Formats: sequence, structure tokens, C-alpha cells
Amino acid sequence: MAALGVLLSLAALLHHTAAQAAAATADEESWSDFWLVRFILMLLGYGSIIVPGYLLIQYVKNTGYLEVNAARGGLLYNVIKTCVAGSDPDIVLGEEGQADKQAQQERPKSSLEKFVILMVCAGGLQVSYLTWGVLQERIMAHSYGETPDFPGEKFSNSQFLVFVNRILAFLTAGCVMRFQRPPKTTVPFYKYSYCSISNILSSWCQYEALKFVSFPTQVLAKASKVIPVMVMGKVVSGNVYEYYQYVTALLISAGMSMFLLTQGVNDQADSTTETTFAGIIILVGYMTFDSFTSNWQGELFKTYKMSSIQMMFGVNFWSCLFTSWSLISQGDFFASVAFMFKYELFLWHCIILSICSATGQLFIFQTISRFGPIVFVIIMTLRQMFAILLSCFIYDHRLGALAWFGVMIVFCALFLEIYAKNRARKKPIKPTTTSKV
Repeated sequence: MAALGVLLSLAALLHHTAAQAAAATADEESWSDFWLVRFILMLLGYGSIIVPGYLLIQYVKNTGYLEVNAARGGLLYNVIKTCVAGSDPDIVLGEEGQADKQAQQERPKSSLEKFVILMVCAGGLQVSYLTWGVLQERIMAHSYGETPDFPGEKFSNSQFLVFVNRILAFLTAGCVMRFQRPPKTTVPFYKYSYCSISNILSSWCQYEALKFVSFPTQVLAKASKVIPVMVMGKVVSGNVYEYYQYVTALLISAGMSMFLLTQGVNDQADSTTETTFAGIIILVGYMTFDSFTSNWQGELFKTYKMSSIQMMFGVNFWSCLFTSWSLISQGDFFASVAFMFKYELFLWHCIILSICSATGQLFIFQTISRFGPIVFVIIMTLRQMFAILLSCFIYDHRLGALAWFGVMIVFCALFLEIYAKNRARKKPIKPTTTSKV
């Protein structure tokens, strides 16, 4: 049924964009400006790190390097061991025991303190990601340096924005780990690279899509990622889903279809960005990569029991490495830096965007660890609704009645899923009775 929902959404998207597909190729752009070419070049840049890294890991495993050099030790040995095999289990258990004792010594918080913390987390998430969303649309869909005599320039390198976000998040996670000193984990450090690549690609698709679709369309597509998450969950983890989850997926598909079918009519005259066939493909790519990221991270959490800050540090380390190397090898890094210093407003936008991304991740981890995933999902669902309203208000996106009805269906389906999950968690387990002989 989830696959049927995907097909229904794609059918609506294709219906809307069939007339625009031929106009998607602009003659004034060179071949290197085509989004698919940029995507392939980006993958080649990542491959120049992945392939040598894979060969090195296989060499270490096949030659028994760690066993042969265990007595010698040294800095190089410890780095290779952490990357390929992770920390020793006995060290991990000892440090976990100390962490558990520290957690038990913490004073239980009152209801008022919990409420204040919840309001701080909710407010931090809303401010961070609403600001981040507004700046995201401003950077990718509008020009810089525009004057009456000059049309201005648009910044087009989505990968550089991903790098700017990840470098600050990496440094923030490193500082938090320095002060908190979380227990070591047995996870081989290279395993963070899998979800790092998918996270980079999903973020790239998120930025790149704004060249082809409006921000409300992008936000609603992100709200609908439950469908590919379910599909990817079956593929990666073999998950089994309840009936209400399939109903939710179909309702979201119907709402998305209603919204997208009206975009060409209501948005064409006033929006700077129309929904095009390329934009739809990129949004599908975003949802696919993002679904893999969440499922892979879930598997790492379940298998190795690392903290959220350690996950943030590991993923962003690899993200900084991949994106910086790809940008430098393609010659885009210094061109992007030059654009940044040419337009001071763009520089400030990048700084604020990075701060919002890093602080938003910290608020995410605090909210989930203190109040659980249900509260977090409710806050973020409300954030998506506010993001659509804020974008329509600031950038004057026109939505028709059918589009708003589709938005309502999507968010009603999301809240239905939250309610059903909460009921399922609170449902008491019936005790098994044993007959006496």
C-alpha cells in the first residue's frame, strides 16, 4: 500500500509537470550548470575518498594489521583501530558504568522545571529551523547585489552550503564532547560515513530543489517522507508496519497530489520558482537519501549504543571531509568563498544558516533525550506548518483552496500517526495465563 501511495503521488507530479519538462533545459546555461552533471561530479569527488578508504580497510582486515601491531601501539595504530574496529569493549563497559552512576546522581526535576525546559527546547527548535528555512529560500531562490542597473547574481553551489552547515556542527559537537566526555563506543568510525554520504546528498537535494520548486512544495514533500521511510525501513531493517501507518501514507499521498496539482495554476504568475520535472526528481532523491540516513542511524544506535553527540560528531566529520575535498577538487571552494566576500549579505546569511543548523541539532538531541520522540515529532510537525505560513507571508506564495486543503490533509495524517503511535505505546500488555495442573 505504501508503494501505491508513492505511485499516486508520482502520477500527480507527472501530470502537473509534463508540459514544463521540455522547458527545463535552458540554452543560456553551460553543461556544467545542469543539476545532474553537478550531482555526478559531486559523487566522483566522494568516490575519490571512498574507494581508497575501502581498499585500506580491506587491507587492514585481510592482513591482520591490528593483531600484528597490537603490542607496538602508537598514534597511527590507534587511529586505524578506531576507524576500522572501534574501541575495546572492556573500556566501553567501564566508562558506561561511570556514566550510569553520574546519571543516577542527578537530582530529579520538578514539573515546573520540566515545563520550562520543554518550552526552551520547543522555542529553540522553532526559532532555529524557521530562520534556517527562510534563509534557505532566500539564498537559493533570490539574487544578491541587485540594483536598478544590475539584475544581481544567484548563488548556485548547494554543496558549499552543506559544507558551511556541517563544519560548524562538527566543531560544536567536538566542543560538547570535550566538556561532557561521553563513554567511548565500539562502533568502527568508518560506519558513520554511510549515513554521512546519504545526509550530504539529502541536504544537497534540499537546497538544489529550491531552484525548481517553491519552498512550500519542498516543506510539504519533507513532511511526506514517511512513505519512503517505510519503504527504506523494510529494505534496510526488515521492519513490519501497522495498518494505521499504511492509511497515513495514503492520506499523505492524496494531500500531496492535491497540493501539487494546483501549483502550476496558482504559483505561476507570482512565484520566482515553478515546480518543474527536475525539481520533482530532486525531491524524490531527497526523501530517499534522508530515509536511508534515519534508518542507518537507527541501526547504529541500536547496535553500538553511542550518544547523540557522538553520532553528530562522527557524521559531521565525514561530511566535512567529503564536501571540502569535492569542492576543492572541482575548483568550486574558492569560487564560493569569493562570492561570499563579494556580497557581505551572503556572508551573514551563511553564518546565521550555520548557527541555526548547529543549534537546531543540539535542541533535537536534548528534546529527544528528555521528552522522547513523540514530543519531538509534534514540535517539528508544527514547525513545518509554520514554515509554510511564514514562507507564503514573506515571499508572497499564492496557494489556492485545493492546495490548502491538501496541506490540511497531510498534517492531519501526520497528527493521526502521532496519536496512533502514542496509543500503541500506552496500550497495556496482556499477561499470559498458565494453567495449573
